[in-house]
This record gives sequence, C-alpha cells and structure tokens, in this order.
Amino acid sequence: MVNSMNAKIPLHAVAGADPLADYRLTHEPFYRPAGNEIELYEQAYRHRMPLILKGPTGCGKTRFVERMAWALQRPLITLACNEDMTASDLVGRYLLDADGTAWHDGPLTMAVRYGGICYLDEVVEARQDTTVVIHPLTDARRVLPLDKKGEVVQAHPDFQLVVSYNPGYQSSAKDMKPSTRQRFAALEFDYPDASTEADIVAHEAGIDRARAQRLVALAHSTRELKNRGLDEGASTRMLIYAGLLMRDGVSPADSCDMTITLALTDDPDTTAALKKLVQAQFGN
Repeated sequence: MVNSMNAKIPLHAVAGADPLADYRLTHEPFYRPAGNEIELYEQAYRHRMPLILKGPTGCGKTRFVERMAWALQRPLITLACNEDMTASDLVGRYLLDADGTAWHDGPLTMAVRYGGICYLDEVVEARQDTTVVIHPLTDARRVLPLDKKGEVVQAHPDFQLVVSYNPGYQSSAKDMKPSTRQRFAALEFDYPDASTEADIVAHEAGIDRARAQRLVALAHSTRELKNRGLDEGASTRMLIYAGLLMRDGVSPADSCDMTITLALTDDPDTTAALKKLVQAQFGN
C-alpha cells in the first residue's frame, strides 16, 4: 500500500524485445485479502471484463491490482489521473525526433496493443472529455481509435482495463457518468478488519504486532470522526508510514503527529482531538 507502479513509456532498445518489459512485476506484492476479491477478479479477468475498484483512500486498491497483475503474469501500466490529463496523454501523440515527426504510443495504447493491464487510478479526477476515449474499449468492440494517426487498434486478447476511485470523496461535478459506469463491473473495497489490518501494518512497517494493533485502534477512532471534523479517517497507508517512523526510533507521538494528525487536518480543534487519541493509545 506504500509503493505503486509509475507509468512511463519504455524504450525499445532491441527489435523483438518485450515492449512491456518495464511494466512486469518481478516480486510478489504483499496483499492480505479481506474477502473473496481475488477469486472475483480472476473470474472477471477470464472474460477480460473492465473493472471499477471503489473504496476509501489508502485501503489497498492499488496494491490489490499489483498483486493480481503479478499472479496473472501480466504487465501493469498505472496512470494517476488528474484534471490536466489529456486524451493524448493516454493514447499518444506525434513528437519530433532526429528523423522528423514520429508517432509515440501513450501508456493506454501500449497496454491495448501488447496485452497489459491498464490501471487508471482515481479516474474521476480526469476530465470527462479525456476518459471518453476508453468507451470503445469497454464494450464488445474492444478497440482504441487513434484519430490523429488514422488507426484503430484492436485490443490484445490479454488486455484489461481497471479503474479506481473513492466514491465518498469527489464532488458531484467529478462523479462518474452513468454512460461510463455502466460499462464496468465493480469491486468494493474498505479498510480491513482490525486483525487483518494489524497484520498488514506489522508486515509493511516492520514493527511488532502490539504497536500495529495500537495504530489500528487509533485509525478506527479517527474513522469515527468522518464527517464530524474529518473528511477521511486515517488510512492503512498512513498507519504504515507511522509504523516506519516508529521502527526507526521516532517516538509514537511524533510519528503519529507527522503521518496522521497533521496530514489529516489543519483545524486546531480537530488537531487537538487527534492528539488526545494518540495519547490514549501510546501515552505521553
């Protein structure tokens, strides 16, 4: 939940080389399932079904996709969506090089052409006129028109499109359009149960289970403050950050202030309330 794959355009140094070699995971990402999400994803991938992963920030959606790409032995191309992303950022553009003007595939086109999993993280942050380019990939056509190039790319048999978003966080202006949403199947994520979350924090941060359990208890207290002073409670990712600092000898109070309290709010009263929650778990 700490690390995520960064999208980049690989360089093809040798003819016939794997064009998606840079996107293949070489080690199994640590992921602790909370239910039957692994089995459901495997069934969806059998049909190359486009998927929405929805759930709160930092609950493990990205790590889950990484784990599934590794298990399925498929390259994973991840793009963090934002409001400045254009359709060309997804599909590609003509660029000048030493030989003149040449077409360069974008990351989505690379996945479509060569059979990767393309993961659009926080897809609702992208402009709707940008994400509309995915529509032909999410129905029976499974094609990607490259209008500027005059080419229609038929999706590789192994291609799959996965998107994620936090349904409780974005404004209504950024909600997913029904014409887009209904093209996807969906898996819903939430923070794991306390025991599983403690296992994750202990493993990822390298701390003992007792401190991991206290961090999880703190997170549960902050999550109860959602919509009562906080937009979001502490995520599992935040707990791992705090655990990493604690492992390195930083005091629990300073670790939690830095990675949880001050990261969650600027309001003085809410800050004071969070500091009391930290003190209740870890003392002075």
